[in-house]
Amino acid sequence: MLNEETLIAGAIATWSSNLDRANKLFCGLDEAALQKQVAPHRNRLVYLWGHLAATHDRMLQLLGIAERVHPEFDAIFLSSPDRASTLPPVDVMRAWWAEVNRRLDASLRELKSNDWVARHTAVSEEDFATEPLRNRFSILITRTNHLAYHIGQATLATK
Repeated sequence: MLNEETLIAGAIATWSSNLDRANKLFCGLDEAALQKQVAPHRNRLVYLWGHLAATHDRMLQLLGIAERVHPEFDAIFLSSPDRASTLPPVDVMRAWWAEVNRRLDASLRELKSNDWVARHTAVSEEDFATEPLRNRFSILITRTNHLAYHIGQATLATK
């Protein structure tokens, strides 16, 4: 295995490990538990879960993998704070979470080394020429950190 392939495999393994942790945490909570706040007057777990699902949904397009599953949920989970909108039913969120992450996980494993260092879709070719670190691999790293951060919040809230 080449050095680049080892780094990519390690990053994907870290992503998958964090995603497994998130699956166990959020999918193991009932509707009442999902209403718990991460801290007083802060986001509820159900909102945090939707926020992560929307972020992962956005990754499909950002990495040039596929079209989004529910872009209409951005207004609820990315543009507005918790309790500003009516949330979708939990069964819809469970299905959305599962579909987005299944598609994302499968697609991450199909990308080749050269695909990872290519620009992501939110950067222009001109900007990418001067900022080559704005690539797909950087998206995987930053979104893995984002996922881990929110798993930590949610884990503390369930204790």
